[in-house]
Amino acid sequence: MSTLDSPGTPGTPDAPLWPEEFAERYRAAGWWRGETFGQMLRDRAAAHPDRIAVVDPARDLRWTYGELDLRADRLAAGFLARGIAKGDKVVVQLPNIAEFFETVFALFRIGALPVFALPAHRETEIRYFCEFTEAAAYVVPAEHAGFGYRDLAAKVVADVPTLRHVFVADGDGGAFEALSDVPAEPVTIPDPPAPSDLAFLQLSGGSTGVPKLIPRTHDDYIYSLRGSNELCGVDESSVYLVALPAAHNFPLSSPGSLGALYAGARVVLCPRPGPEAAFPIIESEGVTLTGLVPPLALLWTDAAASTPYDLSSLDVLLVGGAKFSEEAARRVKPALGCTLQQVFGMAEGLVNYTRLDDDAETIVTTQGRPISPDDEIRVVDDEDNDLPVGATGHLLTRGPYTIRGYWKAPEHNARSFTADGFYRTGDVVRLTESGHIVVEGRAKDQINRGGEKIAAEEVENHLLAHPSVHDANVVAEPDPYLGERTCAYVILREGAEPLKAVAVKKFVRERGLAAYKVPDRVEFVTAFPQTGVGKISKKDLRAAATSSPSPASPPPSPHT
Repeated sequence: MSTLDSPGTPGTPDAPLWPEEFAERYRAAGWWRGETFGQMLRDRAAAHPDRIAVVDPARDLRWTYGELDLRADRLAAGFLARGIAKGDKVVVQLPNIAEFFETVFALFRIGALPVFALPAHRETEIRYFCEFTEAAAYVVPAEHAGFGYRDLAAKVVADVPTLRHVFVADGDGGAFEALSDVPAEPVTIPDPPAPSDLAFLQLSGGSTGVPKLIPRTHDDYIYSLRGSNELCGVDESSVYLVALPAAHNFPLSSPGSLGALYAGARVVLCPRPGPEAAFPIIESEGVTLTGLVPPLALLWTDAAASTPYDLSSLDVLLVGGAKFSEEAARRVKPALGCTLQQVFGMAEGLVNYTRLDDDAETIVTTQGRPISPDDEIRVVDDEDNDLPVGATGHLLTRGPYTIRGYWKAPEHNARSFTADGFYRTGDVVRLTESGHIVVEGRAKDQINRGGEKIAAEEVENHLLAHPSVHDANVVAEPDPYLGERTCAYVILREGAEPLKAVAVKKFVRERGLAAYKVPDRVEFVTAFPQTGVGKISKKDLRAAATSSPSPASPPPSPHT
């Protein structure tokens, strides 16, 4: 029998989980300790109620562990009173504000599942998340980075009949209910979640046309936090800066805000990740560690030379989300005076870290080793044959915090997982003799734009909706700041009026697609290169984009 299952079924029909033999093994090894997120916060609040848990400097908010615990209890009671129950899905689209933690811990308490959306998502993505999960509620800010989320919510509510509630954080609810009006006196939770239950659903940055949802349990995710804390030196004296969007897996768990709260440390929220916002907060709050994607790490190292702010409290800078080039990695310690810790992982599970005591060459030339002794790693050829150490091949993995299947995606699961449960990551890597992973590229049809994963097929589908477009293919092209950026090759319909690239970009943007998915470059062609069997050769399109790239992008704007 399997975790969360009926006899003979691995997990639930919606979420395949670990076969019981593996679950027993992970419990026996001490990886899974029977903890839940709700109880974790309760324990920390009992141990040190007056210690600061969350700081929101932009709004001058400082919540202790005792206050956060009580706020979660009161909001949980309010959610229950509105009919939000265990197993309900709630799309949470909040920026880096304190209410993010109040909301998710309230949902953890009652066993409702947060579906973590990003502030950059727009109507296309949010409608899909709400429809696919049959979401009961949606939590938004009133406004963020000049965008009005109440208008977005109004459009989605009109199309999704299951969406009974919209809650607006940090502002007037308008036509909806303000989150501040929801809390009630704490109540006994009627059916609290078990450690093996699903805790939340994350978004995959996969290569298919629509995002897949990643089911994470309390047991498996909390183990990844604990293991990350051990490898990153996080303890109760640590101060973690949430610079990237809070709902991203990287700033959530590597070791992230949840790792910091597990350790009883302090979490500080940064409204924007650029140095102009982050550096003064590092000085004022004594930040000891944070995580960045490579483009932002480059901005920080460039800005450090002339900053008037004292960054000496910063001990560790974690860089992940995309491969950090060796040349850029070498700049970190001289510029910021802290230790670089490379992170290579995925929201589906496996996370690798360079160790704090690794030698300097290992830190700048590899992407680390797995968290767990029970993380199983295979590097294979195209036929799934295992390759020797040092050979480049496809990365397969399974372990105590790597999922066994996406949520409600049986056909995709059949392609993405081997029969014996190894996840096909889509990464091309090689292993060193010391067991460190070196990332060489991606096998899947996906663009990694500064840490934001973009499915080529999704963007192509929007391009094909244009009445003048006959066919479209989207590929990655190199970029010195972002690592990769998007190049769209477009064939116009016969007899169609000529189009300009700016019109194509405007069309895609107006279809409600997140801004980072809008093609950076649009090239009009009359035909696509083909393989020997008559298929479109994306390999040749990528080569063309690489050989004649557009001018280098400027340093990226901070994530919103």
